[in-house]
Amino acid sequence: MTDIRGKRIDCLDKGFVRLIDYMGDDNAIVQAARVSYGEGTKQVSQDRGLIRYLMRHSHTTPFEMVELKFHIKLPIFVARQWIRHRTANVNEYSGRYSIMKEEFYLPDIDQVRPQSTLNKQGRSDERLESEQAERVLGMFRESQKRSYQEYEEMLGYDLAREIARNNLPLSLYTEWYWKIDLHNLFHFLRLRLDSHAQYEIRVYAEAMAEMVKEVVPFAWEAYEDYTLYAQKFSRAELLAIHKMLALAGAQELDDANLKELGLSAREIREFRDKMSTIDDVHEEVKMPGSGVSE
Repeated sequence: MTDIRGKRIDCLDKGFVRLIDYMGDDNAIVQAARVSYGEGTKQVSQDRGLIRYLMRHSHTTPFEMVELKFHIKLPIFVARQWIRHRTANVNEYSGRYSIMKEEFYLPDIDQVRPQSTLNKQGRSDERLESEQAERVLGMFRESQKRSYQEYEEMLGYDLAREIARNNLPLSLYTEWYWKIDLHNLFHFLRLRLDSHAQYEIRVYAEAMAEMVKEVVPFAWEAYEDYTLYAQKFSRAELLAIHKMLALAGAQELDDANLKELGLSAREIREFRDKMSTIDDVHEEVKMPGSGVSE
């Protein structure tokens, strides 16, 4: 594996994600799971299989043995969303100690969109009229320029930096160092790579995902298969699946078909166990007091 420490990916108009350092890789995960020392104790295929088993069954502790430290430059409004993930160590650029730089986020015109009618906290898939969008961008530029000029003027009065920054907008860029273990980073990415996440933070999540893939390729593959692109079903949804299969007269796939879909022998056994639970749910809902009716 190539050491990618120092790799940088630019984000938005002035931001970036840079991988400062990391501790551990796929080997660290399997060593922790086996509580052993030394490398090469198992074949690569067995290491991959173990990581996939751990991810599939939510045995998360071994993934906490890997840590990644990033240097990130991002708009303050993105940082306020980001900081909700409280499982990381953070040290941010200080506007009390240092003078804030004149760097503001200005969205691309195709991101200047009306409020979504379906998502109360998001933007629509439609764009504003071109003339309106240009007017909005002009207002952004004007207010950003004015607020920074006033900030500089107040600093010229020798006003304390912690007070002078008071009127700077959320579009101002900040920077921080952000260190997190792999298990919690996977949780962050599951939420922030989602199509419903705000576009701006999703751009950063996509950049970080590219780096994680290179540090822990086996773990990332398992994460994609069992978490990122997987789904969880409620009891009522399992009942719906049971009905759909019954109506379709679905026939059971044999082992050869399942292998062609990429399932290992162990996964085939687990898949058949899961399918049997659908029948169990169907039987359970017939019981008095189950709380679910057909």
